[in-house]
Amino acid sequence: MARVLFVVPTSTYRAHDFLVAARKLGVEAVVASDARQALAEAAGDGALEVDLAAPERAAARIEELARRRPLDAVVAVDEQGVQTAALAAERLGLRGNLPGAAAAARDKRRMRAALAAAGVPQPAWRTLGPAEDPGAAAAGLGFPVVVKAVGLSGSRGVIRADDAEEARRAAARVRAIAAAAGGQEAAPAEVLVEAYVAGDEVAVEGLLTEGRFKMLAVFDKPDPLEGPYFEETIYVTPSRLPSPVLGTIERTCAAAAAALGLREGPVHAELRVDGERAWVLELAARSIGGLCSRVLRFGLGASLEEVVLRHALGRPLEGMARQPGGAGVMMLPIPGEGVLREVRGREAALALPGVEGLEITVATGRTLRPLPEGDRYLGFLFARGEGPAEAEAALRAAHARLEVVLEPVAAAARRRSTTE
Repeated sequence: MARVLFVVPTSTYRAHDFLVAARKLGVEAVVASDARQALAEAAGDGALEVDLAAPERAAARIEELARRRPLDAVVAVDEQGVQTAALAAERLGLRGNLPGAAAAARDKRRMRAALAAAGVPQPAWRTLGPAEDPGAAAAGLGFPVVVKAVGLSGSRGVIRADDAEEARRAAARVRAIAAAAGGQEAAPAEVLVEAYVAGDEVAVEGLLTEGRFKMLAVFDKPDPLEGPYFEETIYVTPSRLPSPVLGTIERTCAAAAAALGLREGPVHAELRVDGERAWVLELAARSIGGLCSRVLRFGLGASLEEVVLRHALGRPLEGMARQPGGAGVMMLPIPGEGVLREVRGREAALALPGVEGLEITVATGRTLRPLPEGDRYLGFLFARGEGPAEAEAALRAAHARLEVVLEPVAAAARRRSTTE
């Protein structure tokens, strides 16, 4: 039986779906994680505690485990495990990306420099140290601009600025967000300033095999992402963009992956499109985050995780085209800051035609913060339809049935103090 090690970070939603894929493919799974919950679900050689904030040490522990029980693949289930997985795969001679390429895909500054050197279309950009004036740098690029943290993902620490003073405030706020994130994600002294690119935004799922890029799915984002913050909501597939534009998107993603030196495994990319032109906003050496992959189905009903696992093991991928029909996911936004007390209307939302599922991923009693400081969504809605328009309509109708009840943080604290 093939044996695969999954690198599972604390913050991921993805572990369960990868473990389900392993069982479907008859693969023995090992979990390497810094999350107690993930480790508790495994036993013996099925669990390995590692520190993902120290990828070299984590990879060394995986190599030591592999001496006792050889591994056939190492797979990162989410962003924070990408570097550890690349280092471990290199040590063990398994299919994977070179560690330097994986590191470049995780660092926005290095990514921008690599894309620029290769001539890949992207926004004009500058990185700024603590002594540089964000307002002057932004003015040099031309307003509006987008200020970003170098090492964060998921729209966290991403703010639009329309003038020099807004750029200064945004840079200070982004640095504070990065510092609060801590550990490997923190880069408080450096921020990225990019020219704002107008147009439609898409998300792309792809797969690299020996450097060849194959586009698996393209998601349209029908809600405009114009700022000041960039909270994503609805993804629908297949894309309604014309075929020539989809061809441009595929070629641009392939060029971006090559520029970073990526050669194996899943790719998740975000692009802006205007007419037949496309610009790379982000490209990651992993598959799509959250629970969004659950709307994708490939040949014989295979999940995206099964496709990724098949590739890692060198198994055939023939017949793995995306199944026809419209599908969509809505990342439920955080409506404001507060303590979650209840989400009403779930049954009504699930009863609507086309709605396939609803997962609330935040526990009752948890304090929530919206973007750009927040680091999570409330949950995920899933829908299918004859085409993408029908899937989108089902998602919007279902979301309208939900009511999120938040208690102000101060009120919750007062109530706790009176009951203690």
